[in-house]
Parts: sequence; C-alpha cells; structure tokens
Amino acid sequence: MADLAKVAGVSAITVSRALRESPLVNAETRERIREIARQYGYSFNVSARNLRLRRSMTVAVVVEMKPTLERQMSGPYPLDLLGGITQELTTTGYSVLLTSLQGGALPNVQAADGVILLGQGANEDAMHEVQRWGRPMVVWGAVSRHESQVVVGSDNRRGGALAAERFIALGRSRPAFLGDPAHGEFAERLEGFTATLGKYGIVPATPSVASFTVNAGAEAVHALLEKHPQVDALFAASDLLAIGAIRALIERGRRVPEDVSVIGYDDTPLGATYVPPLSSVHQNFVDAGVLLARKIRALIDGEPAVSETLSTHLVVRAT
Repeated sequence: MADLAKVAGVSAITVSRALRESPLVNAETRERIREIARQYGYSFNVSARNLRLRRSMTVAVVVEMKPTLERQMSGPYPLDLLGGITQELTTTGYSVLLTSLQGGALPNVQAADGVILLGQGANEDAMHEVQRWGRPMVVWGAVSRHESQVVVGSDNRRGGALAAERFIALGRSRPAFLGDPAHGEFAERLEGFTATLGKYGIVPATPSVASFTVNAGAEAVHALLEKHPQVDALFAASDLLAIGAIRALIERGRRVPEDVSVIGYDDTPLGATYVPPLSSVHQNFVDAGVLLARKIRALIDGEPAVSETLSTHLVVRAT
C-alpha cells in the first residue's frame, strides 16, 4: 500500500480509502488509484484490515417476523427498512448480514460488530433475546417502550390520533381497533386512538386479533360484528389487517365507506391499489433505515446515540 501511495503521489490512507470506495476520496482520485492497483496486481486484503482493526465490518440485521404466504418479507416492512439500512452501511464500508431469530445467534452473527433488530417482538421478547448476544444494538419499534435501548420508530401515537380525528370528522361514533397491543408499536397506535376518541366520550371496541394477516383481520371483524353489529369505523394496525377487515365487511353486506369507514397503517402499495383504495397512516421506512444504520455505526465507534421518532401522516383515499 505504501508503494502504491508513492506511485500515485498520495498518502497510504488515501490508497486505503480509495480501494474500499470510501466517499472521503473523490471519484476521479479513487479510479486513478484503483487503476494503478490493477496495473501492479494489488488487491485490498479485507481480512487483514479487519484483523488489524479488530472488527468484522459487518452489521447483522435481524428481522423479527416469521414469513408466511400471507405476510412475506417482500413487503415495505421490512424491505424498505432494509433498503435504507443497506444504502447507508455499504457506502461507509460495512457489509450487511440479513438473518432472523429462527436460527438463534449463529457464529457469523456473533462476529458482527453490531446488530439492528427490526421489531421488538411481543412483550419485547425478541429484543431481550438479541440483547443477550452482547453486541451493540439498535432497534426498530416503539420508542416509548424501552428507555435503556436505542430505538428508532414512527410517531405511532400521532398515527392513532390522526385516525381518530378522521373518524370524528366523518361523524363516526362506534369505532373499533384491530391489532395486538402486546406489540409495542400497536400499543402506541391504540393509545393515540383511544386518547383522542376519549375527548369525545367515545370508547373503541378492541377485538382480539390472532396475527398480522389478511385472514386474521377478516376473522376478527366477523367475530366483532357478532358482538357489535353497529360498528361504523375500523382502525387497523396494519394494511393487511385492514384489507381483511374490508373483506369481512363486504361478506356481511356492509358498504365501505358508506356504512363503515376503514383506515389501515403503513401506506403499502397493496393498500393503495386495493379496491377501494385504502386510507392509511404513512411511515417513512427508508429514512428510518438510514437512521438505524447511522446509530449502530455510532455505537460501534463508541459514540453516543439516542432514540428517535419519525413523523407520520394520514393518506386519505376511498375507505
């Protein structure tokens, strides 16, 4: 590397940065140094560098979800989050190792410099499991649920409040919430929803929901209508649940939105193209992924990092 630096007329650190495509070196200089390296048959020894730094230059991204045919990893959660994470980490020399909790802490995960956990899990069980791995960790989830961890999340309470305000504006007075509050993000959405409705003396129904799927949403609404046939508004904690709810309402002869208004959460492409197009609370997964990556990088470098909440807004469509 020192020899290449002499040939190129730059410092050894500039050669190092150029060969690992660091943005700290301008594109023209990077390419000139890389061309000289090719001429001399020099290749950057990543393993040696990592050994010297005592780092693997790898961040493990753990997705806390069990994929099913109904709930796949190809949705905005977690794909958009992964996009933001990968974009930020790879441009600063890190590799991204994608895994799940199904296999536990595998050797390559244990060698990672840090862990990004996507989803705290019911009652924070996933977060506690990853915490035991003893790695710097940043979590995507409910910011209010754990002060001792660095968490990035959306303003779920505001999202719930926006849904309630919309229903009030439409004159709805018998709303229900679909979602399992054992999950911190869903609990925050319910809190915002309930608090806003409470200002008008309205208490929402909260039927039990088995999972995050379309079928779970449909089953929950069928059961709900048996007990509360006069429900005129449904706020679902995810778009998949909302789509299932609409299916059940149609099967029961209810019109959407004439008889029952429906609002989902996540503002997914599936919801936007559904018939009728679904009103939904939007959260910016890509920006959240970038933030998660920056915070785990700071923790790895021994720098401070704090939890952060991103804004949400309601996208009104046809439901």
